[in-house]
Amino acid sequence: MTTLDDCHRRDAADPLAPLKNLFDLPDGVIYLDGNSLGPLPRATPARVADTMAREWGQDLIQSWNKAGWFQMPRRVGDKIARLIGAGAGEVVATDTTSINLYKVLSAALSIAQADDPARRVIVSERSNFPTDLYIAEALCRERGCSLKLVETDDIAGALSPQVAVLMLTHVNYRTGAMHDMAGVTAAAHAAGILTVWDLAHSAGAVPVDLSGAQADFAVGCGYKYLNGGPGAPAFVWVNPRHTDRAWQPLAGWWGHAAPFAFSPAYQPAAGITRYQCGTQPMLSLAALDCGVDTLLAAGELARAPGGMAALRAKSLALTDLFIDLVESRCDGHGLGLATPREHARRGSQVCLTMNGRAGAAYATVQALIARGVIGDFRAGDGAGHADILRFGFAPLYTGFADVWHAAEHLRAVLTSGEWQRPEFNQHHEVT
Repeated sequence: MTTLDDCHRRDAADPLAPLKNLFDLPDGVIYLDGNSLGPLPRATPARVADTMAREWGQDLIQSWNKAGWFQMPRRVGDKIARLIGAGAGEVVATDTTSINLYKVLSAALSIAQADDPARRVIVSERSNFPTDLYIAEALCRERGCSLKLVETDDIAGALSPQVAVLMLTHVNYRTGAMHDMAGVTAAAHAAGILTVWDLAHSAGAVPVDLSGAQADFAVGCGYKYLNGGPGAPAFVWVNPRHTDRAWQPLAGWWGHAAPFAFSPAYQPAAGITRYQCGTQPMLSLAALDCGVDTLLAAGELARAPGGMAALRAKSLALTDLFIDLVESRCDGHGLGLATPREHARRGSQVCLTMNGRAGAAYATVQALIARGVIGDFRAGDGAGHADILRFGFAPLYTGFADVWHAAEHLRAVLTSGEWQRPEFNQHHEVT
């Protein structure tokens, strides 16, 4: 059985361990919720303060040129591109994941229906993140199309000649299960279907190769593993073979070919720039820029572009360790593993179920938070998906001793019945 001393030795030998110093994490906290909100990079407060005090406060409107504000969405996008297998000039940091999803789904439908008007169906997983399904449902209502939801095992069988777009999240938010992006994309293309990938739980956590997979469209958020702060700008990628084939529906002035010509008629910019809409938030982009830099720092330590291979290896080691410790130290408490064991199918999180104890998953997470182990809870959907205790393992700032202590706290909460205390069973507005 792995001991705490074993974990300390692994931390001492870990070449990525110094990356934890890039973050301002509270003392005594084991943070396993970076798959919901990444922690604060130490560089961010000074960077945002400089953007406010000097760029905005002193240089005022000159900063659109002097500080390069106008180019900021594309500069940050180029950094994100290095983490997701995209090329320079192919990614823009802008708006929110939901808004960007609306843009790319609309463009994908337009392209698919220009080739074959009979393709009027969007297919997605029933367990996809709800906002993705809501956006798709609303767009289908506008366009006279339909949204077909299937279980994961039924995706291949749903790729019929009526389908225009397959919309999937690369790593499932509830279970941490990861799709084979290249294989799924190839199957969709063989059926004449375009793919839209949500990378919210992938970018900065697992290696992604959009270009290698020949994917069509992708979106993702900046506030999870990219550590851009609450509500950070999202990002959008479009395969260069598609960027100029369709307008995106939110044709704002930042996506115009010549925004400062102030023409009354819209002319979309060439390439990914057309996927911008209105004026972008510079304070938030400055924070996101710092967050993305924490990922690129891993590449410097690992001496590899982006450092994703080194981060992935540590992520798998961390999640393997947590699974082993939970199953050995928490045996007999009704815990089940919802996350795939196979490395090729696992993201950077471990999700557990609790059998036979109504409400126990939520209360257990609250008891852990009170102990300084911050994970989160996701409710079951009444369609066979159980309540989930969800733990994200960001290898930038999570160590092996952190994993050991987290499992030990979980064992203590379950063994003592601590989760049954009334204060841990009071539901908050945000779970």
